[in-house]
Amino acid sequence: MKFMLHINPVVPASPQERERLRPIAHRTEKIQQMLQEMVELAQMAEDLGFEIITYSEHHFYTEGMEAGATPTPHLLNLLFHTKRIKIGPLGFVLPTWDPIRLALDVAWADQMSRGRVVVGLARGVFPRWVNVLGQHYQAQPAVLGPEAERHNREVFEELFQVIKLSWRDEPFSFKGKYYQVPYPAEGFEWLPKEATARYGAPGELDDRGWLRRISPVPKPYQKPHPPIFQALTMTEETIRWAAREGVIPVIFLPFPDMAIKGAQFYTDEAAKAGRTLRLGQDIGLARLLYIGHSYADAMESARNGSVFLFRNFHSKFYSVIPETIEPYIESGTAFVGTVDDIRRKLGEVQEKMNPDYFLWVCDQGYLPLYEVKKQLELFGTKVLPEFLG
Repeated sequence: MKFMLHINPVVPASPQERERLRPIAHRTEKIQQMLQEMVELAQMAEDLGFEIITYSEHHFYTEGMEAGATPTPHLLNLLFHTKRIKIGPLGFVLPTWDPIRLALDVAWADQMSRGRVVVGLARGVFPRWVNVLGQHYQAQPAVLGPEAERHNREVFEELFQVIKLSWRDEPFSFKGKYYQVPYPAEGFEWLPKEATARYGAPGELDDRGWLRRISPVPKPYQKPHPPIFQALTMTEETIRWAAREGVIPVIFLPFPDMAIKGAQFYTDEAAKAGRTLRLGQDIGLARLLYIGHSYADAMESARNGSVFLFRNFHSKFYSVIPETIEPYIESGTAFVGTVDDIRRKLGEVQEKMNPDYFLWVCDQGYLPLYEVKKQLELFGTKVLPEFLG
Protein backbone atom coordinates (compact mmCIF):
# COMPACT_ATOMS: atom_id res chain seq x y z
CA MET A 1 0.00 0.00 0.00
CA LYS A 2 0.92 3.63 -0.43
CA PHE A 3 0.13 5.85 2.53
CA MET A 4 -1.53 9.24 2.51
CA LEU A 5 -1.83 11.69 5.41
CA HIS A 6 -4.84 14.01 5.31
CA ILE A 7 -4.89 17.36 7.14
CA ASN A 8 -8.21 19.23 7.33
CA PRO A 9 -6.52 21.78 8.22
CA VAL A 10 -7.76 23.18 11.53
CA VAL A 11 -6.96 26.32 13.53
CA PRO A 12 -5.40 24.65 16.60
CA ALA A 13 -7.35 25.07 19.83
CA SER A 14 -9.25 23.27 22.55
CA PRO A 15 -13.06 23.68 22.59
CA GLN A 16 -12.68 26.08 25.52
CA GLU A 17 -10.12 28.17 23.66
CA ARG A 18 -12.35 28.33 20.57
CA GLU A 19 -15.12 29.76 22.69
CA ARG A 20 -12.88 32.18 24.57
CA LEU A 21 -11.15 33.51 21.42
CA ARG A 22 -14.17 33.51 19.12
CA PRO A 23 -13.98 33.97 16.23
CA ILE A 24 -10.64 32.21 16.46
CA ALA A 25 -10.10 32.11 12.68
CA HIS A 26 -9.83 35.93 12.67
CA ARG A 27 -6.66 35.74 14.76
CA THR A 28 -3.43 35.96 12.79
CA GLU A 29 -1.34 34.25 15.47
CA LYS A 30 -3.63 31.20 15.34
CA ILE A 31 -3.59 31.07 11.52
CA GLN A 32 0.20 31.19 11.67
CA GLN A 33 0.17 28.31 14.16
CA MET A 34 -2.03 26.27 11.80
CA LEU A 35 0.28 26.93 8.85
CA GLN A 36 3.34 25.91 10.88
CA GLU A 37 1.66 22.70 12.03
CA MET A 38 0.81 21.81 8.44
CA VAL A 39 4.44 22.25 7.39
CA GLU A 40 5.83 20.26 10.32
CA LEU A 41 3.44 17.36 9.75
CA ALA A 42 4.13 17.32 6.00
CA GLN A 43 7.87 17.20 6.62
CA MET A 44 7.47 14.47 9.22
CA ALA A 45 5.25 12.39 6.93
CA GLU A 46 7.83 12.73 4.17
CA ASP A 47 10.61 11.53 6.45
CA LEU A 48 8.53 8.56 7.63
CA GLY A 49 7.79 7.31 4.12
CA PHE A 50 4.28 8.55 3.38
CA GLU A 51 3.59 8.90 -0.34
CA ILE A 52 1.11 11.80 -0.35
CA ILE A 53 -0.10 14.70 1.81
CA THR A 54 -3.66 15.91 1.21
CA TYR A 55 -5.92 18.54 2.77
CA SER A 56 -9.49 19.81 2.42
CA GLU A 57 -11.02 22.85 0.76
CA HIS A 58 -13.49 24.68 3.02
CA HIS A 59 -14.34 28.33 3.55
CA PHE A 60 -15.97 30.71 6.05
CA TYR A 61 -15.09 28.60 9.11
CA THR A 62 -14.93 31.37 11.70
CA GLU A 63 -15.03 28.54 14.26
CA GLY A 64 -11.61 27.43 13.01
CA MET A 65 -12.58 23.89 12.03
CA GLU A 66 -11.69 22.76 8.48
CA ALA A 67 -10.40 26.28 7.88
CA GLY A 68 -8.14 25.41 4.94
CA ALA A 69 -9.77 27.74 2.39
CA THR A 70 -8.36 28.11 -1.12
CA PRO A 71 -6.19 25.04 -1.92
CA THR A 72 -3.54 26.59 -4.19
CA PRO A 73 -1.63 28.67 -1.58
CA HIS A 74 -1.37 25.62 0.69
CA LEU A 75 -0.19 23.51 -2.23
CA LEU A 76 2.64 25.91 -3.06
CA ASN A 77 3.57 26.42 0.58
CA LEU A 78 3.83 22.70 1.34
CA LEU A 79 5.69 21.96 -1.89
CA PHE A 80 8.20 24.68 -1.01
CA HIS A 81 8.84 23.18 2.44
CA THR A 82 9.23 19.54 1.33
CA LYS A 83 11.47 17.69 -1.12
CA ARG A 84 9.95 14.43 -2.35
CA ILE A 85 6.44 13.80 -1.06
CA LYS A 86 3.49 14.40 -3.39
CA ILE A 87 0.93 16.97 -2.31
CA GLY A 88 -2.53 18.10 -3.31
CA PRO A 89 -5.97 19.05 -2.07
CA LEU A 90 -8.57 16.37 -1.42
CA GLY A 91 -10.10 18.11 -2.87
CA PHE A 92 -10.88 21.07 -5.02
CA VAL A 93 -14.66 21.51 -4.60
CA LEU A 94 -15.24 21.62 -8.33
CA PRO A 95 -18.77 23.15 -8.51
CA THR A 96 -17.30 26.33 -6.97
CA TRP A 97 -14.38 26.69 -9.42
CA ASP A 98 -13.73 27.95 -12.90
CA PRO A 99 -12.42 24.69 -14.40
CA ILE A 100 -9.72 26.25 -16.58
CA ARG A 101 -8.33 28.29 -13.69
CA LEU A 102 -8.22 25.12 -11.62
CA ALA A 103 -6.46 23.24 -14.43
CA LEU A 104 -3.91 26.04 -14.72
CA ASP A 105 -3.26 26.25 -10.96
CA VAL A 106 -2.54 22.52 -10.98
CA ALA A 107 -0.36 22.69 -14.10
CA TRP A 108 1.76 25.56 -12.78
CA ALA A 109 2.28 23.87 -9.39
CA ASP A 110 3.13 20.59 -11.12
CA GLN A 111 5.69 22.34 -13.31
CA MET A 112 7.19 24.27 -10.38
CA SER A 113 7.54 21.07 -8.32
CA ARG A 114 8.60 18.90 -11.28
CA GLY A 115 5.78 16.45 -10.85
CA ARG A 116 4.93 16.35 -7.13
CA VAL A 117 1.26 17.34 -7.42
CA VAL A 118 -1.83 15.19 -7.01
CA VAL A 119 -5.36 16.41 -7.70
CA GLY A 120 -8.28 15.60 -5.45
CA LEU A 121 -11.83 16.55 -6.40
CA ALA A 122 -14.95 16.96 -4.27
CA ARG A 123 -18.53 18.15 -4.73
CA GLY A 124 -19.03 20.08 -1.49
CA VAL A 125 -20.96 19.54 1.75
CA PHE A 126 -21.80 22.77 3.54
CA PRO A 127 -24.20 25.33 1.99
CA ARG A 128 -22.72 28.23 3.97
CA TRP A 129 -19.94 28.48 1.42
CA VAL A 130 -20.81 26.20 -1.52
CA ASN A 131 -23.95 28.25 -2.22
CA VAL A 132 -21.92 31.48 -2.28
CA LEU A 133 -18.87 30.41 -4.27
CA GLY A 134 -20.89 28.14 -6.57
CA GLN A 135 -23.58 30.70 -7.35
CA HIS A 136 -22.51 31.17 -10.98
CA TYR A 137 -23.54 27.55 -11.63
CA GLN A 138 -26.43 27.73 -9.12
CA ALA A 139 -24.60 24.90 -7.34
CA GLN A 140 -25.72 23.72 -3.91
CA PRO A 141 -24.51 20.73 -1.89
CA ALA A 142 -26.45 17.48 -1.80
CA VAL A 143 -27.43 17.96 1.86
CA LEU A 144 -30.15 20.32 0.61
CA GLY A 145 -32.06 17.55 -1.14
CA PRO A 146 -32.29 15.30 -4.23
CA GLU A 147 -32.58 18.13 -6.74
CA ALA A 148 -29.53 19.86 -5.30
CA GLU A 149 -27.67 16.54 -5.48
CA ARG A 150 -28.62 16.00 -9.14
CA HIS A 151 -27.67 19.53 -10.15
CA ASN A 152 -24.41 19.49 -8.16
CA ARG A 153 -23.36 16.22 -9.80
CA GLU A 154 -24.28 17.49 -13.27
CA VAL A 155 -22.18 20.64 -12.81
CA PHE A 156 -19.28 18.63 -11.35
CA GLU A 157 -19.14 16.14 -14.22
CA GLU A 158 -19.34 18.84 -16.91
CA LEU A 159 -16.57 20.95 -15.38
CA PHE A 160 -14.40 17.85 -14.99
CA GLN A 161 -14.52 17.32 -18.74
CA VAL A 162 -13.29 20.89 -19.28
CA ILE A 163 -10.37 20.30 -16.90
CA LYS A 164 -9.26 17.19 -18.78
CA LEU A 165 -9.51 18.99 -22.12
CA SER A 166 -7.44 21.86 -20.70
CA TRP A 167 -4.56 19.48 -19.91
CA ARG A 168 -4.46 17.95 -23.41
CA ASP A 169 -1.99 19.16 -26.01
CA GLU A 170 -4.68 19.80 -28.63
CA PRO A 171 -6.71 23.03 -28.62
CA PHE A 172 -10.35 22.42 -27.80
CA SER A 173 -13.81 23.86 -27.93
CA PHE A 174 -16.65 22.99 -25.57
CA LYS A 175 -20.31 23.92 -25.48
CA GLY A 176 -21.92 22.61 -22.32
CA LYS A 177 -24.93 23.49 -20.25
CA TYR A 178 -22.84 25.49 -17.76
CA TYR A 179 -19.58 26.33 -19.53
CA GLN A 180 -18.41 27.29 -23.03
CA VAL A 181 -15.00 27.44 -24.70
CA PRO A 182 -14.35 29.83 -26.36
CA TYR A 183 -16.90 32.36 -25.26
CA PRO A 184 -19.09 32.89 -27.16
CA ALA A 185 -19.00 29.28 -28.29
CA GLU A 186 -19.22 30.16 -32.00
CA GLY A 187 -15.90 31.99 -31.73
CA PHE A 188 -14.96 35.48 -32.85
CA GLU A 189 -12.65 37.30 -35.21
CA TRP A 190 -9.09 37.18 -33.91
CA LEU A 191 -7.20 40.31 -34.92
CA PRO A 192 -3.64 39.01 -34.33
CA LYS A 193 -4.44 36.02 -36.52
CA GLU A 194 -1.14 36.16 -38.40
CA ALA A 195 0.91 35.74 -35.22
CA THR A 196 -1.28 32.94 -33.90
CA ALA A 197 -1.27 31.18 -37.28
CA ARG A 198 2.51 31.35 -37.38
CA TYR A 199 3.47 30.75 -33.74
CA GLY A 200 0.40 29.37 -31.95
CA ALA A 201 -1.11 25.93 -31.61
CA PRO A 202 -2.46 24.44 -34.85
CA GLY A 203 -6.24 24.34 -34.73
CA GLU A 204 -6.91 27.46 -32.68
CA LEU A 205 -8.04 29.39 -35.77
CA ASP A 206 -10.28 28.50 -38.67
CA ASP A 207 -9.49 29.36 -42.30
CA ARG A 208 -10.96 32.86 -41.91
CA GLY A 209 -8.81 33.70 -38.89
CA TRP A 210 -11.60 33.31 -36.35
CA LEU A 211 -10.70 31.91 -32.93
CA ARG A 212 -12.53 28.58 -32.65
CA ARG A 213 -10.51 26.71 -30.02
CA ILE A 214 -8.19 27.51 -27.13
CA SER A 215 -5.21 25.77 -25.55
CA PRO A 216 -4.51 26.73 -21.90
CA VAL A 217 -0.83 26.78 -20.93
CA PRO A 218 1.22 25.37 -19.37
CA LYS A 219 0.41 21.70 -19.48
CA PRO A 220 1.16 19.60 -16.39
CA TYR A 221 4.67 18.25 -15.83
CA GLN A 222 3.21 14.75 -15.33
CA LYS A 223 1.76 13.25 -18.51
CA PRO A 224 -1.04 13.26 -19.37
CA HIS A 225 -1.81 14.84 -15.98
CA PRO A 226 -1.24 14.29 -12.23
CA PRO A 227 -3.05 11.43 -10.47
CA ILE A 228 -6.70 12.35 -9.79
CA PHE A 229 -8.48 11.29 -6.59
CA GLN A 230 -12.14 11.56 -5.58
CA ALA A 231 -12.51 12.74 -1.99
CA LEU A 232 -13.96 10.47 0.72
CA THR A 233 -16.37 8.65 -1.55
CA MET A 234 -19.46 6.98 -0.07
CA THR A 235 -21.94 6.44 -2.92
CA GLU A 236 -22.13 3.77 -5.60
CA GLU A 237 -22.87 6.36 -8.29
CA THR A 238 -19.68 8.32 -7.54
CA ILE A 239 -17.55 5.18 -7.32
CA ARG A 240 -18.80 3.97 -10.71
CA TRP A 241 -18.27 7.40 -12.26
CA ALA A 242 -14.68 7.39 -10.95
CA ALA A 243 -14.09 3.97 -12.52
CA ARG A 244 -15.30 5.15 -15.92
CA GLU A 245 -13.10 8.25 -15.76
CA GLY A 246 -9.94 6.61 -14.39
CA VAL A 247 -10.21 8.57 -11.14
CA ILE A 248 -9.03 7.00 -7.85
CA PRO A 249 -11.86 7.01 -5.28
CA VAL A 250 -10.86 7.32 -1.64
CA ILE A 251 -13.60 5.24 -0.04
CA PHE A 252 -14.95 6.13 3.41
CA LEU A 253 -17.51 3.33 3.75
CA PRO A 254 -17.63 1.01 6.79
CA PHE A 255 -15.03 -1.75 6.72
CA PRO A 256 -14.98 -4.53 5.80
CA ASP A 257 -18.28 -5.38 4.10
CA MET A 258 -19.45 -2.05 2.64
CA ALA A 259 -15.93 -0.87 1.74
CA ILE A 260 -15.24 -4.13 -0.09
CA LYS A 261 -18.59 -3.84 -1.87
CA GLY A 262 -17.65 -0.31 -2.96
CA ALA A 263 -14.31 -1.58 -4.24
CA GLN A 264 -16.15 -4.24 -6.23
CA PHE A 265 -18.37 -1.57 -7.80
CA TYR A 266 -15.20 0.14 -9.01
CA THR A 267 -13.62 -3.04 -10.39
CA ASP A 268 -16.82 -4.05 -12.18
CA GLU A 269 -17.37 -0.62 -13.74
CA ALA A 270 -13.71 -0.34 -14.79
CA ALA A 271 -14.07 -3.67 -16.61
CA LYS A 272 -17.02 -2.29 -18.57
CA ALA A 273 -14.77 0.61 -19.58
CA GLY A 274 -12.06 -1.76 -20.79
CA ARG A 275 -9.76 -1.73 -17.74
CA THR A 276 -9.09 -5.07 -16.06
CA LEU A 277 -8.19 -4.47 -12.40
CA ARG A 278 -7.75 -6.64 -9.34
CA LEU A 279 -9.92 -5.82 -6.34
CA GLY A 280 -8.46 -2.77 -4.62
CA GLN A 281 -6.39 -1.58 -7.56
CA ASP A 282 -6.63 2.20 -8.18
CA ILE A 283 -8.63 2.60 -4.96
CA GLY A 284 -7.94 4.29 -1.64
CA LEU A 285 -9.40 3.53 1.78
CA ALA A 286 -9.78 6.41 4.25
CA ARG A 287 -9.92 5.85 8.03
CA LEU A 288 -9.71 7.79 11.24
CA LEU A 289 -6.77 6.29 13.11
CA TYR A 290 -5.67 6.55 16.74
CA ILE A 291 -2.59 4.74 17.98
CA GLY A 292 -1.19 4.73 21.51
CA HIS A 293 1.03 2.80 23.88
CA SER A 294 -2.20 1.41 25.34
CA TYR A 295 -5.78 1.10 24.14
CA ALA A 296 -6.83 3.59 26.82
CA ASP A 297 -4.32 6.16 25.48
CA ALA A 298 -5.63 5.71 21.93
CA MET A 299 -9.24 6.02 23.07
CA GLU A 300 -8.47 9.24 24.94
CA SER A 301 -7.14 10.75 21.71
CA ALA A 302 -10.09 9.42 19.73
CA ARG A 303 -12.63 11.04 22.08
CA ASN A 304 -10.92 14.42 21.74
CA GLY A 305 -10.22 14.33 18.00
CA SER A 306 -12.18 14.88 14.80
CA VAL A 307 -15.41 13.62 16.36
CA PHE A 308 -15.68 17.19 17.73
CA LEU A 309 -16.23 18.32 14.11
CA PHE A 310 -18.69 15.55 13.33
CA ARG A 311 -20.69 16.30 16.47
CA ASN A 312 -20.89 20.03 15.86
CA PHE A 313 -21.24 20.16 12.06
CA HIS A 314 -21.71 16.99 9.98
CA SER A 315 -24.32 15.43 12.24
CA LYS A 316 -26.48 18.54 11.90
CA PHE A 317 -26.82 17.88 8.16
CA TYR A 318 -26.83 14.06 8.20
CA SER A 319 -28.67 12.55 11.18
CA VAL A 320 -26.98 9.17 10.59
CA ILE A 321 -23.55 10.61 11.43
CA PRO A 322 -22.61 9.66 15.01
CA GLU A 323 -21.63 12.28 17.59
CA THR A 324 -19.35 9.99 19.62
CA ILE A 325 -16.34 7.92 18.58
CA GLU A 326 -17.67 4.48 19.54
CA PRO A 327 -19.96 4.00 16.48
CA TYR A 328 -17.03 4.85 14.19
CA ILE A 329 -14.97 2.13 15.83
CA GLU A 330 -17.85 -0.36 15.60
CA SER A 331 -18.37 0.37 11.89
CA GLY A 332 -14.67 0.12 11.10
CA THR A 333 -14.38 3.72 9.91
CA ALA A 334 -12.02 4.39 12.84
CA PHE A 335 -9.10 2.17 13.81
CA VAL A 336 -8.12 2.60 17.47
CA GLY A 337 -5.57 0.78 19.59
CA THR A 338 -1.96 -0.14 20.22
CA VAL A 339 0.70 -0.74 17.59
CA ASP A 340 -0.28 -4.41 17.48
CA ASP A 341 -3.97 -3.54 17.17
CA ILE A 342 -3.35 -1.23 14.21
CA ARG A 343 -1.07 -3.78 12.56
CA ARG A 344 -3.85 -6.35 12.75
CA LYS A 345 -6.38 -3.89 11.30
CA LEU A 346 -4.11 -3.02 8.38
CA GLY A 347 -3.39 -6.68 7.83
CA GLU A 348 -7.12 -7.27 7.52
CA VAL A 349 -7.40 -4.37 5.07
CA GLN A 350 -4.60 -5.76 2.97
CA GLU A 351 -6.00 -9.30 3.04
CA LYS A 352 -9.65 -8.50 2.30
CA MET A 353 -9.51 -5.37 0.12
CA ASN A 354 -5.85 -4.69 -0.75
CA PRO A 355 -6.29 -1.01 -1.73
CA ASP A 356 -3.44 0.73 -3.50
CA TYR A 357 -3.76 3.65 -1.05
CA PHE A 358 -4.52 4.00 2.65
CA LEU A 359 -5.43 7.51 3.83
CA TRP A 360 -5.19 8.52 7.48
CA VAL A 361 -7.52 11.43 8.34
CA CYS A 362 -5.38 12.96 11.07
CA ASP A 363 -6.43 15.24 13.91
CA GLN A 364 -4.23 18.28 13.35
CA GLY A 365 -5.76 21.18 15.23
CA TYR A 366 -8.10 19.11 17.40
CA LEU A 367 -5.32 17.41 19.34
CA PRO A 368 -2.12 19.16 20.51
CA LEU A 369 0.63 18.99 17.92
CA TYR A 370 2.88 16.91 20.18
CA GLU A 371 0.09 14.32 20.46
CA VAL A 372 -0.43 14.16 16.68
CA LYS A 373 3.33 13.82 16.17
CA LYS A 374 3.57 11.07 18.80
CA GLN A 375 0.91 9.05 16.99
CA LEU A 376 2.50 9.71 13.60
CA GLU A 377 5.89 8.60 14.90
CA LEU A 378 4.47 5.36 16.32
CA PHE A 379 2.65 4.58 13.09
CA GLY A 380 5.50 5.59 10.82
CA THR A 381 8.17 3.58 12.62
CA LYS A 382 6.24 0.59 13.99
CA VAL A 383 3.44 -0.06 11.48
CA LEU A 384 3.93 1.58 8.08
CA PRO A 385 7.20 -0.22 7.09
CA GLU A 386 5.43 -3.60 7.17
CA PHE A 387 2.84 -2.52 4.58
CA LEU A 388 4.76 -0.29 2.18
CA GLY A 389 4.95 -1.36 -1.42
